[in-house]
Amino acid sequence: MTNRSRRVGRLSAAAALALALSLSLPIAGAGAVSAAPPTPSAASATVDARAELPRPTGPHPVGRSTLHLVDTDRPDPWVPSAGARQLMVSMYYPARPGAGGPTAPYMTIEEARHLLRLRAPDATVAPEVISGVRTWAHTGARPAHGRFPLVVLSPGFTFPRATLTGLAEDLASRGYVVAVVDHPYENAGTTLPDGRTLPCAICDPLPEGGPAVVAKSRVGDLSFVLDRLTGRHPAWRHARMIDARRIGMGGHSIGGNASAATMAADARVRAGVNMDGTFFAPVPDRGLDGRPFLMFGAKDRTLDDSWDEAWAHLDGWKRWLTVAGADHGSFTDVPLLAELAGIPDTAPLPFERSQALTRAYVAAFFDLHLKGIAQPSLDGPSPTNPEVSVRLP
Repeated sequence: MTNRSRRVGRLSAAAALALALSLSLPIAGAGAVSAAPPTPSAASATVDARAELPRPTGPHPVGRSTLHLVDTDRPDPWVPSAGARQLMVSMYYPARPGAGGPTAPYMTIEEARHLLRLRAPDATVAPEVISGVRTWAHTGARPAHGRFPLVVLSPGFTFPRATLTGLAEDLASRGYVVAVVDHPYENAGTTLPDGRTLPCAICDPLPEGGPAVVAKSRVGDLSFVLDRLTGRHPAWRHARMIDARRIGMGGHSIGGNASAATMAADARVRAGVNMDGTFFAPVPDRGLDGRPFLMFGAKDRTLDDSWDEAWAHLDGWKRWLTVAGADHGSFTDVPLLAELAGIPDTAPLPFERSQALTRAYVAAFFDLHLKGIAQPSLDGPSPTNPEVSVRLP
């Protein structure tokens, strides 16, 4: 029996899932804070106040467009009766100064309603409060001149792509094209262009084979996105911005595991990041053909046997960063959403600080490996970021 088997064997299936995939917002019935229902006027005032994501830190304004991609060669893996696999992708990109229309919506109201129903059923906040989080990207913005590296991001299990908006906007402001992928039927809800919002089909119970099957299925999704962004007839009208020789991939939780699994199967991905995800689908014994990989997580990952095994098998440039005071959701927008839903944050590290560290270190990794810019912060402790420990090979 492997170390991973012994570890998971000590837990029930539900407990293992909670350990590996849960975020700050609880699963249904897991202790969401109840409060008196707000009056409509109170809900409206909250929406008007509009919580906002931290401002992007790079020099570029940010544009956003949305793609609906259909893989006609692949049926939906979770709901075969739905037909071909459909994906929704948010494209963030460097824009020209002064270009663009209104700021892009954070998520649809129905996506917010589904998210609250699944993850915080006792919360009384209106879904408009979640969907109305203020973003910084502008719809219809004219793209900046030039060609930029592409970074593809995959969210955690049960969570929509919107929960990686803060990171995506920041990377785009620093000179990246960023594609954030929704994996329908694996998250609380995905709204399609026809107005339907697809619910989660595999949240409870998980499919046979567990989280590893989910991670491996995402390989097909993520490689298909690369096909449609960098192929001869790209699906995105600004695809000329993408430098297909410089592609990175990253994700949170199961999305981070899927990034490693996609690298193992798709040589187009030059560098990858796993943000606090268990390697249910392990890194192959042969490694990733010498390509760089960043393991970026909370302190609990030092107790995760799958991270030790992945570290041993990674055969290229590698770093293992541990963030003191962070928890599983700290690498996403989820702590902000939890606050809006009235749920106490479980992480000692404040959201604004965890967001700043996530942005800084993920950007540093891609700057080094996709732009060739030296990054001393990845080679040891930084006095400006004392929360982050760096493990070297």
